[in-house]
Amino acid sequence: MSVVPALFRPELTHQQLDTRFYREVTAARFPLHQLRYRNVEASASVGLDHLNDASWIQHFGKFKPMAGSFPVPLALCYHGHQFGHYNPELGDGRGFLFAQLRDHSGRLMDLGTKGSGTTPFSRTADGRLTLKGAVREILATEMLAALNVSTSRTFSVIETGENLERHDEPSPTRSAVLLRLSHSHIRIGSFQRLAYLDDMNGIEMLARHVACHYYAEPTVTANKTYRGLDATAPLEDLLPDLLSCVSAAIADTVGRWLSAGFVHGVLNTDNFNITGESFDYGPWRFLPRFDAGLTAAYFDQDGRYSYGRQSDAALWAVCRLADCFVGLVPQKALEDRLYDFHSLVEDRLAKQIQWRLGITFDSHDSKRDKALTHDFFGAIKASQNKFDQGFHDLYGGTPRVDGYSSKHWQPVLNYLKDSRPRNPLALNHPYFQSPEAVSMTIDEVEAIWAPIAANDDWSLLSDKLFTINQMRLAYGGNSETQLPIIFDGAAT
Repeated sequence: MSVVPALFRPELTHQQLDTRFYREVTAARFPLHQLRYRNVEASASVGLDHLNDASWIQHFGKFKPMAGSFPVPLALCYHGHQFGHYNPELGDGRGFLFAQLRDHSGRLMDLGTKGSGTTPFSRTADGRLTLKGAVREILATEMLAALNVSTSRTFSVIETGENLERHDEPSPTRSAVLLRLSHSHIRIGSFQRLAYLDDMNGIEMLARHVACHYYAEPTVTANKTYRGLDATAPLEDLLPDLLSCVSAAIADTVGRWLSAGFVHGVLNTDNFNITGESFDYGPWRFLPRFDAGLTAAYFDQDGRYSYGRQSDAALWAVCRLADCFVGLVPQKALEDRLYDFHSLVEDRLAKQIQWRLGITFDSHDSKRDKALTHDFFGAIKASQNKFDQGFHDLYGGTPRVDGYSSKHWQPVLNYLKDSRPRNPLALNHPYFQSPEAVSMTIDEVEAIWAPIAANDDWSLLSDKLFTINQMRLAYGGNSETQLPIIFDGAAT
C-alpha cells in the first residue's frame, strides 16, 4: 500500500453496524484512469493532500484500500420516497462508501463514490457516471461552498474511458468516477428501509449510531442551540431529541439554499442526509432572476421541488423520518418537535441574506431580520434584477451602482441605513471592484462543458473555479485555501 500522511486518520465506524446496513462490493475495472480534478483544500482537511498523482489514482480510480480503512467498499442500504412515491428498490446503485476518516476538526467524514460500477442495487442501470455529470457536480459543490452552504465537496474526478449511452445528453458520452467528501451518507431513507422491514431493533441501532457519531456535540442553528445527544439514553427521550437535531440541521441547510438561489432538483428522502449536509447533485439550478417556480429536473412536471417549495419538501421528508419512530415512541412526542421547522428556515435565511449583503446590526431583532428578508425578495422579484447581482451591488449596505432608487427597493434601503458593514475592507477586494457578480446559470454550465466535449479544453472550468474562489475570499473565506487542480495531461 502507498504511504499516507500522518494526518490521515482512518476510521471503520460504519462497520460497527451489521450487514443489514450495507453490502460488500467490488469496484468496476476501467479501461482508462485520467486524473481530471483533485480538490486540494478538501484533501488537506483529511490529511490526504500529500498523495502523489499515481497514489491518488490507485486509491480513488482503482480503489485500492488505504491503510487502516475498509478492506472492501460498502454499498449502503436504503429506501426512499421519490416524488412522493415510496420505492423499496433503492440503495447505492452506482456508488459505495470507500473510506471513513476524521477531518482536521475531528468530525467523522466519508469518502463516497459516484460512477464506480454496479452493485446489488443497480437493477438495470450500468453503475456509471458521465463526465459531464461529474463536471456539473464540481461546479455545484464549489459554488455552494463559496456561498456558505453546508455541502459535500467534490474530492476527485477521474475520467475512465468508456462510452455511455444516456437519453438526456448527446451519446455516446464520456465516463468518469467521482469521489465526494461528505459528513455521512446515512439518509432519511436509511431509516425508512428499516421501518419498511419492521426492523425496530435496526432503527434503534442506527439511531444510537447517529447520536453517538454525529450529534454528541451541541448543534447550533441560526437562533437556537440543541444540546448534544446521549446515545445511551432511553429511546423515548433519544428519538424525539434526534428528530429535533436532524430537523434543525435540514432546516438550516434549506435556509442556506434559498439565500444562495439554489434549486436542488430532487429532494427525495434518499437525498436527505441525517447531518443536514447538502449532497448528491444530479439536476440542479441557481436562480438567474427570482422565480419561485423554477425547477431543476425536466421530469418535475408539477414543480414539487421548485425553488419556492423546497422548505415544504424538506419538512415533508423530515415527517417521513418521524414516521419511522412512531412504533417506538408516541406520535405526539414527535409531532411537537416539528412545529418550528419553518421558523428555523426563516431564521437561517434571514442570517444568510445579511451575510450575502455584507451587513450586520448592533442588536438582535428577529422581526426586523425577517422584514428585511421579505422586502429584499419582494424587490428582487419586482425589479427583475439578476439574483446574484443584487447582493453584489448592495454589498456593504449602500448601493454601488444606479438602479436601486425605485419604490421597490426603498424598504430595503431603509433597513440597510441602520446596518453597518460586516467587513469594511471587503469592498477593496478585486471581486467587488468588478461590476459583475459571479453566477452559475444553466447557460454558463453548458458553455463550460462545450469546449471540454469538443476539444478537451478545460480552461473555462479552471477560470470559473478561480472566480468562484475570488468571491469566496471576498466574502471572508480562508485566504490559505488552495484552488482545486484541473488536469489535462496524460492518462494511466
